[in-house]
Amino acid sequence: MKSIQTDKAPQAIGPYSQAIQMVDLVYTSGQIPLRPDGTMVEGDIEVQTKQVMENLTAVLEASDSSLTKVVKTTIFLTNLGDFDKVNAVYGQYFSEHQPARSCVQVAALPKGARIEIEAVATL
Repeated sequence: MKSIQTDKAPQAIGPYSQAIQMVDLVYTSGQIPLRPDGTMVEGDIEVQTKQVMENLTAVLEASDSSLTKVVKTTIFLTNLGDFDKVNAVYGQYFSEHQPARSCVQVAALPKGARIEIEAVATL
């Protein structure tokens, strides 16, 4: 088991790793719309989703994986009414390769984020 860390994505805000590599899989921690310097991206759900996807990309690349190797994502939204807007941005990152996915509404996310996404990928 190997802990993954990159400065190209925000540092963990608690006692956890950005990702864990186990044999031939990578499990990312949920990414929220923080810039790599730890500041929150302000703006609409599309802007926040884009930052989350950029963070996931950076963590996966640090793991020697990529978005094209993602097998499953889970999306957490504070407002399921944002589903279509999130799908539009998400689809820009997963156009041909479309991993399995779950999407749920939650009461709240860390630091007031409106979206969080986690992923499982192969190496």
